[in-house]
Amino acid sequence: MNEIRIFVPATIANISCGFDVLGLCLDSVGDEMIIKKTIKKGITISKVIGQELPLDPNKNVAGVAANALLKNLTVDFGFDIVIIKNIKPGSGIGSSAASSAGAVFGINEILGKPFSLKELIPFAMEGEKLASGSAHADNVAPAILGGFTLIRSYEPLEVIKIHTPKELYATIIHPQIEIKTIDSRSVVKKEVPLQTAVKQLGNLGGLISGLYTEDYNLIGNSLHDEIAEPYRSILIPEFENIKKECIKNGALGSGISGSGPSIFALCRGKENAEKVSRGMKQVYNKTAIAFDIHVSKINERGIKILETK
Repeated sequence: MNEIRIFVPATIANISCGFDVLGLCLDSVGDEMIIKKTIKKGITISKVIGQELPLDPNKNVAGVAANALLKNLTVDFGFDIVIIKNIKPGSGIGSSAASSAGAVFGINEILGKPFSLKELIPFAMEGEKLASGSAHADNVAPAILGGFTLIRSYEPLEVIKIHTPKELYATIIHPQIEIKTIDSRSVVKKEVPLQTAVKQLGNLGGLISGLYTEDYNLIGNSLHDEIAEPYRSILIPEFENIKKECIKNGALGSGISGSGPSIFALCRGKENAEKVSRGMKQVYNKTAIAFDIHVSKINERGIKILETK
């Protein structure tokens, strides 16, 4: 294989109660990447389509992640990367994670899969470190593995893929404002009261149990964030009104997608997800803020290969 074209999905991190440890993979929105072998060693990024991002591989998350992977291999050729960017940076649905995960996945495929999918996650995390100042895996893990993922431990890294209920859909509204991950992380308190931690742990355990047992009421009852949302929500226009509208229209629950400004809702069935989408639109149509809305099933495959040469 000399060339690969891939679809790299958007992701929702945290899922309310799982700050930095939970994520899920979307199916209807994502980037495309084309990765080719080159005679020249190392990584080049020849083109980014759709967004203005650096071509310097040391300043682009895809280049940083790819170079992290290559440091662990002996390769006598290089790779060129073209990124077709459909996930806007600062959207809260894993823009930097898609570039990071796609780069290491594509190169690994061309090289004959010297690394397992889980072994690719630490390399992709290096791209996330460039983007946000923190090497977190709650976006790159679901992008690579698909479905829901839980980071049980960061040191050492242990990632667990969680069961996906068959009828679960996600609805996401992306207000066209940018909230940089590094800024959004700075507003979250570094210490939390014991009582707050106990509530969060209860919700996290409830959500994991609800996913495995396909208990949709338990999933909905567990979608509460005691740690980040109280501080991050003030950065997102109409956040509380969106949450109320989601519940009114049948969502199981909703919250901030990653670091925001996107807001997600989990729903049972596509019909409910579409109804929630219409409710979200009604709220933001009353503002002067442009927005995108996505309705997506949960993508259990992760990154998809579109073409190889």
